[in-house]
Amino acid sequence: MALELGDEDGPEGAPLPAISLDDVRSAQKMLSGVSRPTALEGSRFLSGLIGAPVHLKCENLQRTGSFKVRGAYVRIAGLGPAERAAGVVAASAGNHAQGVALAASLLGVGSTVFMPEGAPLPKVAATREYGAEVR
Repeated sequence: MALELGDEDGPEGAPLPAISLDDVRSAQKMLSGVSRPTALEGSRFLSGLIGAPVHLKCENLQRTGSFKVRGAYVRIAGLGPAERAAGVVAASAGNHAQGVALAASLLGVGSTVFMPEGAPLPKVAATREYGAEVR
C-alpha cells in the first residue's frame, strides 16, 4: 500500500511512525552521490511582500529538476528483495515520474510509470531516458 505524506493512518488504520532526526540523517547519508546539495537563495521580492526573510531552495538544479528523486530513492532502497524484483509502479505527469524512474534505475529496480496522454513530451522522454517503461 502506498502512503503519502500527510496520511494520518498507515495500513489497516495503524498510526504512521514519526520520522526521527536519525531517519533524516540516515536518508541524507544514503542520498550522498544520488542527489546534490542545493543552495538556499534569498528572495528580496518575496521577503518584502511578507515582511520576513524568505529563502528558496534551488531543487530545480537536481538531475530530475526537483526534490522528488530523494523520496523515491529512499523508499525504493528500503524495499525487500522480493519487492525489488517485482519492480515499482507510479503515476505522474512529470517530476515524480522522473524521480521514480531515476531512483529505480540507480537501484537496479524495474519501473513502470503511468502518465496522462497530455503529459509534456519532454517529461515523458526524460522519464523513459531514466529507464522507466512509460504507459
